Amino acid sequence: MPTPKGVAAGDIAVARRVLLTEANGLAALAAGLDGAFTRALDVLSRVGGEAGHARVIISGMGKSGHVARKIAATMASTGTPAMFVHPGEASHGDLGMVTSGDALICLSNSGETKELADLIAHAKRFAIPMIGITSKARSALGQASDVVLVLPPVEEACSIGMAPTTSTTMMLALGDALAVALLDRKGFTKEDFHNFHPGGKLGSQLVKVKDLMHTGQSLPLVPLGTGMGEALVMMTGRSFGCIGIVGKQGREKGRLAGILTDGDLRRHIRDDLLKLKVEQVMTKSPAVIAPNLLAVEALREMNKRRITAFFVVDGGKPIGILHMHDCVRAGLT
Repeated sequence: MPTPKGVAAGDIAVARRVLLTEANGLAALAAGLDGAFTRALDVLSRVGGEAGHARVIISGMGKSGHVARKIAATMASTGTPAMFVHPGEASHGDLGMVTSGDALICLSNSGETKELADLIAHAKRFAIPMIGITSKARSALGQASDVVLVLPPVEEACSIGMAPTTSTTMMLALGDALAVALLDRKGFTKEDFHNFHPGGKLGSQLVKVKDLMHTGQSLPLVPLGTGMGEALVMMTGRSFGCIGIVGKQGREKGRLAGILTDGDLRRHIRDDLLKLKVEQVMTKSPAVIAPNLLAVEALREMNKRRITAFFVVDGGKPIGILHMHDCVRAGLT
């Protein structure tokens, strides 16, 4: 049975109110950022650096704990060593995971979460720098923190004003802001990101041409002056749908002079085709790619040019060949 129009309209109105309330909270959070944010970055940027800090330990209870797990995952994947420690488990042995070389981030909207007490005391005992994220600067967490990031006083999006909604959204966004600002400070690159995401869709999108290309003896290359009969045998045997033609004398030796494709053959079909030399049929000055180009960009160019393969060159000399099928097998469709 379809939902009555009046009920559906009410549902959408509630959803819009929630989203706008949380958006207002994020706007207030952004407007209120100050020097405390920079000081927090100063603390976190030393993790894994010259100061010898090992990891960022992030903790919180309940909904704040779920947000803390996500922040830890985001930092770890963007070059900042980080891990989540449950405050309850910390009180039963996991405090040993938090060492004097670490930095600590504690999340609590009220700032009075009792389960954080042992973690806070541990940080004070071993002089572990602590960043608090809370809406109450004068709370127990706020006063104990070396740096406190205060959430603005905005209403929860929940209709009864009690369920953590706007507050947890702000915590999550603030964690993202810290992670991305650290990423920029460290000069974290796409290559670094790929190293932390070798699998899945993200990893495949950052694979380079040199990671997929065929090299060595599998390269379909013949020199200028080769007869079309020999060239056709190689083209058929290598199954790339093309072969490369290289120079064989002087400064042009080994440099890509042209390519011979199925299209070239169709354009030159005639009785004496096998009597011709490759340079009489080949496409001169073909489009090529560099080994450090992202494979997804190479695939985009293949689709744009309506071709199925690129020769990969370095200094004008072919060092590999990338076929569209290689990209498909790597999940770049």
